Amino acid sequence: MEGTWKAMHASNAKLTLAEVCAELRISRSTFYEWRAKRCAPPCIKLPNGNLLVRRSDLDRWLESREDMAA
Repeated sequence: MEGTWKAMHASNAKLTLAEVCAELRISRSTFYEWRAKRCAPPCIKLPNGNLLVRRSDLDRWLESREDMAA
């Protein structure tokens, strides 16, 4: 049961833009270019203007990119 909770909690984690860029090995400006072209992973925009990305959304987005390459 504890493993399931941890997995569910991890998938609901929210990543900062810096964390997403580091994981994807891209610059912040590249991320913003992708966002302008509407091909970036879905983001949550906070009132202060910062962006967050749900772990589950990033994983789903990456999987969809793998499907495109196949």
